[in-house]
Amino acid sequence: MARPLLLLLPVLACGATPEERAIAHLSREVPAWFAENRCYSCHNNGDAARALILARMRAYAVPDTALRDTLEWLRHPERWESNRGDPRFSDKDLARLQFGVALAAAGGEPPLNSLLHMQAPDGSWRVAGEVGVSSPVTWGTALATSLVRAAIAGRHPAAAARAERYLRELAIRSTVDASAVLLAIPEHNAAREYLLKAVASDGGWGARPSTPAEAFDTALALLALRAAQSPPGGAIRLGREWLIANQLDAGGWPETTRPSGGTSYAQHVSTTAWALMALIETAR
Repeated sequence: MARPLLLLLPVLACGATPEERAIAHLSREVPAWFAENRCYSCHNNGDAARALILARMRAYAVPDTALRDTLEWLRHPERWESNRGDPRFSDKDLARLQFGVALAAAGGEPPLNSLLHMQAPDGSWRVAGEVGVSSPVTWGTALATSLVRAAIAGRHPAAAARAERYLRELAIRSTVDASAVLLAIPEHNAAREYLLKAVASDGGWGARPSTPAEAFDTALALLALRAAQSPPGGAIRLGREWLIANQLDAGGWPETTRPSGGTSYAQHVSTTAWALMALIETAR
């Protein structure tokens, strides 16, 4: 369907920053998913909405039309189960986690009881079907545990403590693992050192050490290192430069897929959301 011209103008504006170009891109894509598919998604209305919520909190201009419908949806967790999606691709448990984290980011109260019901005995929030290194949309168990822990910490310290214990004991095997741990535990020196050793020669991060840099892994590593007890300024600066150099003309980033090199609208939107959040949080 045709996109409103007014929402394209920020992308075309001379002198727009990388953050502003990404905001313009997501401001178009977030509401487009429901308009075209009549359902809400983890990628558009979870990850991407969360990036726009952060942008608005940091005083970037975000059109009301970009978030209006999504925020109304997020405020009613009792409706989430009735969301109409293609059953071949829909994961309602993952959607509940993503929508809960997005609702918390918007200042709302995520559905605590249902989230606690999903917490595994070891303290984690598990993502079904996880194989190998996780992707931008599916998060993976380590990242889901870190993000949900942050969303509920103020309301259920015991559950948050179980999640932290899981992350402290996690065997770190990837950039996503290390980033998830460091986001939750800023003083975790092993996670910090893993990321510093895993940085690629061009300044970005790949899924594991010695793999080519990708946007999702780079963004996640930047967010984690910024949250670290001793943020390494040089590595953060180089990572920012890598993200900016790899931004697409339309304002987004190439999708990070597992395995690499795939094509996916969902992964593109989520990858762009993570990259935008990383640029916003490291701009200062």
